[in-house]
Amino acid sequence: MSIFSNSHSPESSLGRLAPLEAVLFDVDGTLCDSDPLHYYAFQEMLQEIGYNNGVPIDEEFFIRNIAGRHSEDTANILFPDWDHEKAMKFVDDKEAMFRRLVTKQLKPIEGLHKLCKWVKDRGLKCAAVTNAPRPNAELMISMLGLTDFFDAAVIGSECERAKPFPDPYLKALKELNVSVEHTFIFEDSASGIKAGVAAGMSVVGLTTRNPEKSLMEAGATFLIKDYEDPKLWMALEELDRVGQC
Repeated sequence: MSIFSNSHSPESSLGRLAPLEAVLFDVDGTLCDSDPLHYYAFQEMLQEIGYNNGVPIDEEFFIRNIAGRHSEDTANILFPDWDHEKAMKFVDDKEAMFRRLVTKQLKPIEGLHKLCKWVKDRGLKCAAVTNAPRPNAELMISMLGLTDFFDAAVIGSECERAKPFPDPYLKALKELNVSVEHTFIFEDSASGIKAGVAAGMSVVGLTTRNPEKSLMEAGATFLIKDYEDPKLWMALEELDRVGQC
């Protein structure tokens, strides 16, 4: 059964965006496979405080309750009965642990730098748009060698509303001074895809960790395994072709 939501092939679905002006990227799970590091940090720290009667959280719990969410949401879901300041302190400490892990173990999604070259060779604008705290986002972007690649970094917690609301993506469009009709997004979570769709943009979903079904139900235009996926390059070639007409 096809993973696509309609009969159109992926290589034609982005062609209508030509001439392309910008590409927007989520960070965690989209630029790099960082979710295992988040999962490990949460699992270790939650077990230390006896969360869930000391039973370690599993990956299903992590995907359902944590992945793709911003810190405030995570704190409210994990600790609904805690004082807000105490809950946020736990999440902040977890982020500090994550940053220690990142410096040793971060790897880009396969084909990322090839895609970044494609973007820059065409003079397109680009922004990182993430629910991650700014220190996390800037560290990951730096570790991946992409500090000079991005024209802007938009942080969910610095917007009126974070993903799954469209605010971060709308802010990115404004900061780059580009139009919704000529921009698309790479995302790996249902929350992020919903935000992009709500902002009126096409979203290419990465099946890094999250279930394909949830990504398609969130409104992904099509799904790719990574940035080497032939479906992606067929779509980009179509964009080039239409843009030259």
